[in-house]
Amino acid sequence: MRPADPPLLTVADWRAAVRGGADWAGALRERRARLFGAAAAGDEAAAHAWIARVDPAALDSRIAELQSLAAGRAIADVQAAYPLFGVPFAVKDNIDVAGWPTTAACPAWARAATRHANVVRRLLDAGAVLFGKTNLDQFATGLVGTRSPYGAPASAFAADRVSGGSSSGSAVVVARGEVAFALGTDTAGSGRVPAGFNNLVGLKPTPGRVGTSGVLPACRSLDCVSVFGLTVDDAALVLAVLEGPDEADEFSAFAPGAAALPAALRVGVPAGAATAALDAALGYDAGWQDALAHLRSLGAAVVEVDFTPLAGVARLLYEGPWVAERYLAVQSLIDRDPAALDPTVARIVGGAKAWSAADAFAAQYTLQRQRRAAAQVWRDVDVLMVPTAPRHPSFAEVAADPLGANAVLGTYTNFVNLLGWSALALPAGFAARGLPFGVTFIGPAGADAALARFGRRWQRSLGALPLGATDRRLDATDAPGTEPAPQPWPAAEAALPLAVVGAHLSGLPLNGQLLERGATLVQATRSAPRYRLYELPDSRPPKPGLLRVAEGGAAIELEVWSVPQRAVGSLLALIPPPLGLGSIELEGGAHVHGFLCEAAALQGARDITAFGGWRAWLKSLQGRPPA
Repeated sequence: MRPADPPLLTVADWRAAVRGGADWAGALRERRARLFGAAAAGDEAAAHAWIARVDPAALDSRIAELQSLAAGRAIADVQAAYPLFGVPFAVKDNIDVAGWPTTAACPAWARAATRHANVVRRLLDAGAVLFGKTNLDQFATGLVGTRSPYGAPASAFAADRVSGGSSSGSAVVVARGEVAFALGTDTAGSGRVPAGFNNLVGLKPTPGRVGTSGVLPACRSLDCVSVFGLTVDDAALVLAVLEGPDEADEFSAFAPGAAALPAALRVGVPAGAATAALDAALGYDAGWQDALAHLRSLGAAVVEVDFTPLAGVARLLYEGPWVAERYLAVQSLIDRDPAALDPTVARIVGGAKAWSAADAFAAQYTLQRQRRAAAQVWRDVDVLMVPTAPRHPSFAEVAADPLGANAVLGTYTNFVNLLGWSALALPAGFAARGLPFGVTFIGPAGADAALARFGRRWQRSLGALPLGATDRRLDATDAPGTEPAPQPWPAAEAALPLAVVGAHLSGLPLNGQLLERGATLVQATRSAPRYRLYELPDSRPPKPGLLRVAEGGAAIELEVWSVPQRAVGSLLALIPPPLGLGSIELEGGAHVHGFLCEAAALQGARDITAFGGWRAWLKSLQGRPPA
């Protein structure tokens, strides 16, 4: 085998090296020696990021196992069966790895795991190579990354600034290019804030999409396993491996959603007052304005949204009884030896004793009301964009006000898991002082594949940005807007492209029937010039009828919506005669399903084809006296 061409940073790099016949085994051994050998002993930044490291014998054993799996097989077949073959990764040390201790950054709690967590098993089954376990805010309680006896990892960009937490070590080792990807966990933003502070992609799935068996809970009902990567492609591939039902997790609820966001994208952003906390001294206010300008350059409509209801949900997480879930996870230790906990963590978890069962039910009722109110936002926008964090505190600032500094970092993150939504943190540029500035796109439940596809476009359009803290940029030959290279991608539910020409158009009376079923707008276009459009008499609300004709047809304006197949039947049940489902030819020759009208029902109906579409016809009626 030829040596691997340095540097091997991304998942895509490692896959290409294996595919190209490089000495991937030698590259893994060299990487381990460089990171964990004697020469690295004085690297404080690396030391604080890792809690446990793979030893040479264990790495050799894993390499031999993979070589055995690949023996006698074409490499294409190997990578099809093992999509992460030979790719190094790390996991946060609240995730079990069989034969390794799980410490959750608390030596007094440490215990040897006897079996792999669901996510670790899936990664190993996909051919990935574990390099070690990473540091965290103790018991995953914090967004700063400083609450650990194993040290406080700094941002990969500034030794005096926090890395973000609680998935501190996982973010830092990816940003530094030490592993291709790493797992974190996210309850209040722990998979997003560290991504923002280290110029990374932080993919936080919909709660339940990735099973959490074998993960020490923070808040069991809210926890997600998250992915840190240098590129969206990498994070998406890892999610594709991780997702799916987990028999050992009672909260597992794998339900794929839409494949893509609408072409005419409406992005909700916090109304002006909600971004007033952005740190102007660090240039975060300017970074936000640049991100908004870039969003508009991608053709998105920017819609200001009142974030007051979302802020109300966010307050429930730490000001409500959900802290009792943290207490349940470590009750035996905190009751036996409270001094073993970090003082700030002990203060937070100890607050659980102030809440009663009645309080817990009252908070659940409040959350349910707020969930229903918050869900209305998806009628007006397709996705939200927020700053990942309002500021980037120094170690000194956190030490001076541990709880206050931490609370600010959850401004745009704390509400997401309580609402059951998905999120993707992305690099957006650099603030005035050279610190990375990140944004997070938030979607409804199940939007993971769609967010990743849009996130890929966002990252490619900012291809001049470095990957993490490395000197690598995205491949300039991979043009913005191109489809992902062939690789596993997060699952999306089957959908039916459906053309609508009348009352189901955006903003018209029956459009809600599509939105209620989770349909998304794919494109506004026209039919092939083979149709006539008629006003149906006595229909309520007013509707047109579309008829294909052999000659004398015209192109008619329409919209194509992607309707989940599970919802098609209930939608068709609402369509009255003489309308029915048929095949409609679009401008350009493609065919989709759509609503057509029976010819017999159009005898004597008004032909409105000359108007080119239903909207133009309705506009022509404005100001006319009743017939």
